[in-house]
Amino acid sequence: MNENDNKENGAQDVSRRDFLKKLGVGSVATTAAISASIAGVASMSGCRSDKEAVPHSTKFCDVPAGQMSYRTQPRTGDRVSLLGYGCMRWPQHKNADGEDVIHQEAVNEMVDYAIAHGVNFFDVAPPYIRGLAEPATGIALERHPRDKFFVATKLSTHRGDPSVRTFEGSKAIYEKSFENLRVDYIDYYFLHCVGIGGMEALKARFYDNGILDFLVKEREAGKIRHLGWSFHGDIEAFDFLLAQQEVPWDFVMIQMNYIDWQNASGWNTNAEYLMGELEKRKIPVIIMEPLLGGRLARLNSKALNVLKSVNPEASAASWALRYAGTPESVLTVLSGMTYIEHLKENICTFSPLVPLTPKEYAALDEVTKIMISSDYVQCTECEYCMPCPYGVDIPGVFSHYNKMVSTGYRLKSSNDENYKKIRKAFLVSYDRSIPRIRQADKCIDCGICVKSCPQGIKIPDEMRRIDLYAEQLKQRMDF
Repeated sequence: MNENDNKENGAQDVSRRDFLKKLGVGSVATTAAISASIAGVASMSGCRSDKEAVPHSTKFCDVPAGQMSYRTQPRTGDRVSLLGYGCMRWPQHKNADGEDVIHQEAVNEMVDYAIAHGVNFFDVAPPYIRGLAEPATGIALERHPRDKFFVATKLSTHRGDPSVRTFEGSKAIYEKSFENLRVDYIDYYFLHCVGIGGMEALKARFYDNGILDFLVKEREAGKIRHLGWSFHGDIEAFDFLLAQQEVPWDFVMIQMNYIDWQNASGWNTNAEYLMGELEKRKIPVIIMEPLLGGRLARLNSKALNVLKSVNPEASAASWALRYAGTPESVLTVLSGMTYIEHLKENICTFSPLVPLTPKEYAALDEVTKIMISSDYVQCTECEYCMPCPYGVDIPGVFSHYNKMVSTGYRLKSSNDENYKKIRKAFLVSYDRSIPRIRQADKCIDCGICVKSCPQGIKIPDEMRRIDLYAEQLKQRMDF
């Protein structure tokens, strides 16, 4: 990336500088540490001027055009970009009333840049960004010829008023998506979050009310080009849907990354099993959470050193994305790219994709052992837990804490080296990034959020743990 790239694409509004401001970094020490972590996310892994198939480096250069890797959808022959755009993290800013709204101009610029560099799969859902993501995505995509993109959205009936799970309520969600996205057909339509609530919820949401029969007919009529589902939760629901012969599935979305391959937590099932079952049936796989909500782009120093011993210039993010994209059964890998740096790096990683080698798989096995024994909260910042009825910024609190862990700012003892500096950095940046009325101490343990967390995090327990840690720092108590 060079200055001209930044200016030509209006990236000023989504620059790394703005990213740091949004983090509310408090001290010079914290800024430097978090900047180093962010550099691992936003560095240009993969830019090169030649076409040699070698792993990407983090050197800044022009983002390649015309080299995107594609996979073919077997039923229709669609050539789908291996990098898919996850639209649940569009950039936001304050409007005149001080409300957080989607920055439409920035979204348009990101979509324009993505399409110009070969990205053609855009995934969204009605509840993303408080219901704002679907209309924003539609506005941005409408400016391009319809044959230049595939748009995916979902029947999200797992949240909110139970009336949305009726046939009429579900049909209304479906029809609203056409209006929001400004299209007359949807390329990839999902039953959203299959497995949440187990078999009882699956049958009530999609079978008993007749909505699945309706969607199958919509596919036959061409209003839906591909019909599938995304999975979180009860493995019985996953196995049940794969066993059904009445509805041939065009794709399935699963959570897959090198941590979840054999160490899935919460509601998730090991991706090794999920991939194996889908590959047996030759069902194309769409990957979500390849970076675990950004956590695999913010490795701690011990884990990062393992990767740098193999490839000193590749970013942590590029390793995780290559892991997700290497299996031939994968149709596309979704990444929620808020900033232009993220988009450019990821385009480089997939232009073209260089599959992982056995040596690289071994390195990621070692990193996995380090990461699962670390102090992270397993949050992917999906915001399904929000809004909290008591105002707690749940994903914000977890994000701040995890950034401290990844940058080595999680103290273990008051005798730790640089205790005073790290203590100040944590507390100042906590207050600046999360308003005090929305911090962990405001959690009353009502447990409402737990039911909505796809990662199965015991959110009140983690809030108490983080609040205790913050209080120990405030009071200069030992741990």
